[in-house]
Amino acid sequence: MRSLVINSGSSSIKLSVFEDEKCVLHLLKEEVEDHALVLRSLLERIETKRLEFVAHRVVHGGSRFIKPTRIDKYNIEELKALHFLAPLHNPYNVAAIEYFLKHHSSIPQVAVFDTAFHATMPKEAYTYAIESKFLEEAHIRRYGFHGSSHSYLLKRAAEMLEKSPKETNLITLHLGNGASACAISKGKSIDTSMGFTPLEGLVMGSRSGDIDPGIVFYMQKELGMSVDEVEDTLNKHSGLRGLCGTNDMREILCRDDEAVKTAFAIYIRRIKKYIGAYMALLEEVDAIVFSGGVGEHAPKVREAVLEGMEKFGILPDFEANARGDAIISQKRGRIKLFVIATDEEKEIMQSAKEVVLSKSKERMRNDYRV
Repeated sequence: MRSLVINSGSSSIKLSVFEDEKCVLHLLKEEVEDHALVLRSLLERIETKRLEFVAHRVVHGGSRFIKPTRIDKYNIEELKALHFLAPLHNPYNVAAIEYFLKHHSSIPQVAVFDTAFHATMPKEAYTYAIESKFLEEAHIRRYGFHGSSHSYLLKRAAEMLEKSPKETNLITLHLGNGASACAISKGKSIDTSMGFTPLEGLVMGSRSGDIDPGIVFYMQKELGMSVDEVEDTLNKHSGLRGLCGTNDMREILCRDDEAVKTAFAIYIRRIKKYIGAYMALLEEVDAIVFSGGVGEHAPKVREAVLEGMEKFGILPDFEANARGDAIISQKRGRIKLFVIATDEEKEIMQSAKEVVLSKSKERMRNDYRV
């Protein structure tokens, strides 16, 4: 089964071609200005007539799209109506869908949403402590992101534990330039660190993560900053970059100045706080999973996060961690520790494939009834 996964961002387009479960071609174009022109150019390198479906990564599904969904001319307007929730991402995600609707309308298209995996969160997890009218009328709530990554990590960790995903309890850590933690109970997300936007939660490369909302008012009223300036500061000039001048963890781990030491301590402390909070929420924890560019490739970060965790039944094997092993916990540890390379493209493809196959089976059943 030949398929295509598209990640159309504001300034880049990534294409991954799959033959059954294997990625056979990966294309990336950065500094994109004309999305339609670049997409057409990239597709010239792909035999589109052989494609059985196209899967699109879409950042925000809101409360309407809570699972992978086949998109057609009838529901595309509903999807476009969610642009206000992710104005820096969704318009570009949807532009690629519209391109295919116009030029390759016979190929099934499935949107796979970053937010969908977290649609299982209970109301007490996704509701902010503000007037209910803001949830009901303005859709202000925690949505969570990195859903495809956390979903993939759940499946791989369950395999390593030799358990069904529906029986698996995890704390998953997607640590990259963007970073998020997720509490998974019996295969379902019950809490996650990112919220209404990807700005909430862990300290990230250039995003602040959790801060007192009053700081925003102070920046505007006392420092005279505009709304756009505050938004730009918290998203692009905060986090590790704001603390020590760089968001490259490799550079941070090589430097020894006071700014880097402070930044690293803040970064690690925030991760530890979320692990502790999620251990309190979960009845039991089978494993803690590290992933993402930092989580997979920075043993010093994993070591710092896990140091002093023995009292919680977390027994790291620091030698295995230094080697970069997939399992970095001692055998006698109650909670396993895994390092898993995430594969969001594969997860997106598999999620979309299930939708396409289920539609095919539904058509066959209807044909049989006739």
